[in-house]
Amino acid sequence: MAIFINENTRVIVQGITGKQGQFHTSQMITYGTKIVAGVSPGKGGQQVENIPVYDSVFMALEEQPADAGILFVPASFAKEAAFEGIDAGLKLLVCITEHIPLHDAAKIMSFAQKRGTTVVGPNTFGIISSGKCKIGIMPNQFYVPGNIGVVSRSGTLSYEIVGNLLGAGMGTSTVVGMGGDRIVGLDFVEVLKEFEKDPQTEVIVMVGEIGGTSEEEAANFIKDNISKPVVAYLAG
Repeated sequence: MAIFINENTRVIVQGITGKQGQFHTSQMITYGTKIVAGVSPGKGGQQVENIPVYDSVFMALEEQPADAGILFVPASFAKEAAFEGIDAGLKLLVCITEHIPLHDAAKIMSFAQKRGTTVVGPNTFGIISSGKCKIGIMPNQFYVPGNIGVVSRSGTLSYEIVGNLLGAGMGTSTVVGMGGDRIVGLDFVEVLKEFEKDPQTEVIVMVGEIGGTSEEEAANFIKDNISKPVVAYLAG
């Protein structure tokens, strides 16, 4: 099992022709992710890693049905790109972009909620169901299938923890990056709910940071709702 994404998830990359978009598209394909299309306005008809590029998400979905999207776009264009993906019907949107203006981020979350789209981030390293699908920028070599679910606000700390787990002979079920900006989509509680329901996940690791109340809210939720062991680390 996996949460949010699996081996059948079909992914669109918005901003695929940029340097970061090209590099991480290659890495996701190498991991086994089904990248079916890229979007870059004005560059429709090109290809990146043999993936067709379209001028809009709507045009891409007409020829390449997809469930999820990942954004590699500048902060000033992130709201427009996110709205396009949500409006086109993508059910999961991973927003790598950081420093999105707060008003833009709030509008993205409001629109996503109305349309039933799950947003991961912004300022996230993404989400990966080990051995099945990666939608993000995490290093491929650390993620092997196992029974530990990880949810983290920090990218680098999550890499270190997952790397240490791997060194100890342990793997992960799904790893979720909540994102480091002030306004994000998925929060600890939403991810904890999914891990609790996931039969593959037997242990949960939470990585928090100072600032905000999400860690306290998660702790209160865990007391009454999570039956699985939870190991939490709060940085800072």
